[in-house]
Amino acid sequence: MTTDLIHWLLYGGAMGLIVIGIVGVVTLNNIFRIVLALAIAEAGANLLLVIAGYRFDAIAPILTGSSANQLMVDPVPQAMVLTSIVIGVGIQALALALVVKVYQNYKTLDIGEIHQQLSTDIDNSSGVISLLSSEQPAGERPLPEPSAQHETAQLNQGGDK
Repeated sequence: MTTDLIHWLLYGGAMGLIVIGIVGVVTLNNIFRIVLALAIAEAGANLLLVIAGYRFDAIAPILTGSSANQLMVDPVPQAMVLTSIVIGVGIQALALALVVKVYQNYKTLDIGEIHQQLSTDIDNSSGVISLLSSEQPAGERPLPEPSAQHETAQLNQGGDK
């Protein structure tokens, strides 16, 4: 009974780490925190793989003369997790290097501000007017004057000026 409880607690912990990481990626606006949330989700996935291959009543998968007929832990998930850890460290190092470069260029780590500055930089370098420009609307027609809109609205309502 105790090993079943431990087993389910470990599965719950692994799933909890994965959910915390996914929620962090979806809800956070800071790029550094998003990279940390991805690391948490990766740790949960690695834990889930190790738990899937583990047996509480088994021995390590090292063959000796006396342990040839005993139940052994599956070594494939362990090898996959080791590979995943090495790849994950490389990806996290690359992501953090990109975060540093983004901060050096834009002086912020907020996704909204970076997106706004990036689209402004792209528009300026390509020589086009931004689609979200407050000075000029999208398309070729000019904006109506504010006073003309106000007078038209009053005439439609039947009011006198």
